[in-house]
This record gives sequence, structure tokens and C-alpha cells, in this order.
Amino acid sequence: MEKVKSVPRSIQILYGVGVSYAIVDQIFAQWVLYYYLPPSDSGMQAIMAPLYISLALIISRFVDMIADPLVGYWSDKTDTKWGRRIPFVGLGAIPLALATVAFFYPITTSDLSSFIYLAVIGSLFFVFYTVVGAPYNALIPEIAQNKVDRLNLATWQSAFRLIYTAIAMILPGFLIVKLGGGEQGIRNMVILLSTLAVIGMMVTVFTVKEKEYSGGKRSEDSLMKSLKSIGGDKNFWVYLVGFMFFFLGFNILRASTNYYVVEIMGYGEGEIAIASGLLFGSAALFFYPVNRLCKKIGYRKPMLWSLALLMLLSVLLYSLGKVWFLPTGAGFAIFFLMGLPISGAAFIFPPAMLSEISAVNTAKKGENLEGMLFGLQGFFLKMSFLLSIAILPIVLVWGGDVPLMESIVSTPEGVQQTGVYATSIVAFISFALSFIFYLWYKEERIEE
Repeated sequence: MEKVKSVPRSIQILYGVGVSYAIVDQIFAQWVLYYYLPPSDSGMQAIMAPLYISLALIISRFVDMIADPLVGYWSDKTDTKWGRRIPFVGLGAIPLALATVAFFYPITTSDLSSFIYLAVIGSLFFVFYTVVGAPYNALIPEIAQNKVDRLNLATWQSAFRLIYTAIAMILPGFLIVKLGGGEQGIRNMVILLSTLAVIGMMVTVFTVKEKEYSGGKRSEDSLMKSLKSIGGDKNFWVYLVGFMFFFLGFNILRASTNYYVVEIMGYGEGEIAIASGLLFGSAALFFYPVNRLCKKIGYRKPMLWSLALLMLLSVLLYSLGKVWFLPTGAGFAIFFLMGLPISGAAFIFPPAMLSEISAVNTAKKGENLEGMLFGLQGFFLKMSFLLSIAILPIVLVWGGDVPLMESIVSTPEGVQQTGVYATSIVAFISFALSFIFYLWYKEERIEE
């Protein structure tokens, strides 16, 4: 592959700005389930039975999983004057924001109508999320032709992803109150933050000139040939399964944060912002050290260390308020400590590790399949979301006076403390499985 110029710092930063779609990702992860299945003392009523919520989101996630490799393949085959990846980000940004807002204007005439509405809007949301996200991530190996540039792009992306995620976790508690409170406050908050997400994506679309730095060429392979080529890379699949189990645990913890603060710790929605700020503020502190560490020893060992720490912290979260040295207020300290492993495992490592896998694939086979690789990673990421959203509504209502099966198929009064505690055990198991697969992962490097 022909050597091209390095990516300057300004372009690295402008690329990072475009990960603002992390805002709508966080809105979905933290507020859609909360809106459809609110805590008992929130002042809102559940939209439909937990089983219907799970089924609707499983359907939409299934659509999403199919879309990921297809969009990746499509971007590999695309060739425009703006590049292979940037056009997708530009075309998907506004529809993604509109679908996000639509979640919070459900049809409520019956459980069936609410179920159909959620399944349709969820499917649209995830399709447009894929149209933006898979090509955006594939830009890293597309425009960076050495490991340092790839790691730096991944770090800037992670830094902005953290900022955007923090915005979407910290500000909603305040915005909901300021913008009307209750259901109306939630809706106005979503509209405002979705608009911010569009602005960030458009900054990257109009400032990153992909063609100036791209070393990739339009793929001439068929879909089946591309899949067959990737299918023989066992190390890639080991990485993907470990990746999936990590994000299953992370998604469960992230979605249960609201419930821990309200149901276990006894605070209101405003304190959700404090817990989120501690977690993501801590993660921000470790971005630079993680970047420096990975330049010296790679990604595998730091990932294993992160998973081991997350398993320990999951156990502490389960013990919150149950043992004398962990009063409920200590939950804030646990959320702060979680920022350390999350810094690398959830932000820096995924795009950086897959970019290295992509570079190795290109060096060995001469194939530019970055979009397909990131599309398949998206498939496994969405698989983790599908599993988490299928598990969470059922786990959260476990432990009350109403039998579990009855609480699943009927509209419940709210989540149970026992169910909230159980989410940390599910997360622990997920992190443990991820740890096992990353033990099998072999980190490969190429000479540059």
C-alpha cells in the first residue's frame, strides 16, 4: 500500500468531534427503558408490560445486527469524491436524531400499538445509527497508515465520546427539571441533546477531507468473498466474542445506574448526574496514561486488568448497603472507581484494537475491508445490546410480591431493589466471560 502523509493533530481532533452520535447512544441506553418502565416513585406510569418492551427492542436489535455488516460492506464498495466513509455520516445524522426523539412520543392506545411503535422506531434508530457509526469508525484505519496515528485517532475519538457520553449522562437530570419536569422535561431534553449530536457529526463531515489521507481503495470483492476472507481469521472472532461480553456487562451497569441511584441509594434524578459525572470524570483522568501505556505494551494486558477490576467493582456494587463498610452513599465512590477500567475498555481499546486487526489484515492479504470489519464488530456490539435489553426489564422486576412470570407479562408497578442488585451479578458474569476470551486473544503487530 502506498505510503501517505500522517494525520495532523487538527484533523485528529475534528475527527473526534464527529463521535457526537454517542449522545443518542447514551439517551437510548439510559432513558428509553427508564421512560417505558419508570421507577415506582418517578411520577410516570409504565408504557407497557416488560415482556413487550423486551420483544420490541429485540426485534429492533435484530434488524440492527443485520444492518451492520451490510452497511460496512456498502461503504467498502463506495467511491465518491468525498471518500468511502464520510458520505454515510452526513446522510445518516439527521434521520438518527429524528428517530431518537420519536422514542419519546409513543402511541399508547394499547400495549399492542405501543409494542409495534417501539419496534418500528427502534429499528429505524438502529439502522441510521449503523449508517453513521460503522463508516465513522472505519475512518481510523482508512486515513491512518501507522499505529501511532491509529492510536491517537482512537484516543481523540474516545476523549470526545467520553465528553458526549458525560453530557448525555450528567445534563439530563438538570435539563429535565429546567425544561418542564416529568415526561415533558424528558422530551425537551432529548430534542436539545439530539440537536447537539447532529451539529457534532456535521463538523466532521465538512472538515475531515477523507481523500487527502486515505490509503484505502474501493473493494472489488463480493459480499460472500469478503465474509469468507474474514471468516478464516480465528483471532478476530475471539476478539469479537470477548468484546461482546464486555459490552454486555458494561451496558447492564450503565443502564442500571439510574436505578441504583434512585432505588438503592435513595436519591432523586438530580443525583444521577453526580454519579455519572464521577464515573466519566474519573475515566477522563486516565485517557492520557492509558494512551501512553498502550504505546509501550499494547492492548491485551490493559484490557485484562480492566476486566479484573470491573469484576471486583461489580461485587462491591452488589454489596452496597448490605455490609457495614459499604453504606449506600459509598455507591458514589464505586462509580468513581469504575472510571479507571472503563477509560480504556469501553472507549480507547475497541476502535484501536480493531484498527490494528484491520491493518494486519490489509498487510497480509492486501484487502481493504475496514468497513466490513467494523460492521461485524457493530454486529457483536448490537448483540450485546440485544442481550442486555432482553435481560434488563425482566431482571429489574424480579423479587417483588408479584410472581416473576406475572410481573413480566403484565404492566408492573415498578422495578424492585432485589432486581437492581441482580444486575450487578449479571454484569460480573459477563466481565468474567470476556476475561476468558481475551486470555485467548493473540495480539499481532506489523512492521511500519
